[in-house]
Amino acid sequence: MSEGVLVRPVRESQSERSEIIFPGDANALGNLFGGRLMQFIDLVGAMAASRHARAITVTASMDHLDFVAPVKVGDLLILKSSVNRAFRTSMEVGVKAMVEDVRAQRLRHVSSAYLTFVAVDTTGQRIEVPQVLPETEHQQRRFEDAGRRREMRSDETRRKKELRAALTPDWHL
Repeated sequence: MSEGVLVRPVRESQSERSEIIFPGDANALGNLFGGRLMQFIDLVGAMAASRHARAITVTASMDHLDFVAPVKVGDLLILKSSVNRAFRTSMEVGVKAMVEDVRAQRLRHVSSAYLTFVAVDTTGQRIEVPQVLPETEHQQRRFEDAGRRREMRSDETRRKKELRAALTPDWHL
């Protein structure tokens, strides 16, 4: 990193949230609603982004979300997040959701997601964020993978813009 560039280690952004799943959070089969899990993921992701940027952050995208296993009523849901990589005004945050079996003292992976957050000032204007310093091999791998995902997101954004431009004016959703 060049001199004068603010850098923060990944560990400063690490965040955790726990939830007990109640019947109001679940469908008729007793499984946590996917949208409710997405809300929990967004909240813990925002915690990590805000800690890293030390600013207001807004969700720009949730471009990858895997539902690996159901979360049942009564389960203890643990969500962990950290900033994988920072760009100029945006950050990729990784979130992992697990269910804790408190009796067996084991964690079961139930979901993972990648979100992009943008740092803004009180008027909603984008502001620059510190760069990320990965300190472990795992953090370094996530840092590098985030760069590849950013390239794929940029390609997809470009493709969607071209598609929208090609639509005829009489086409409506």
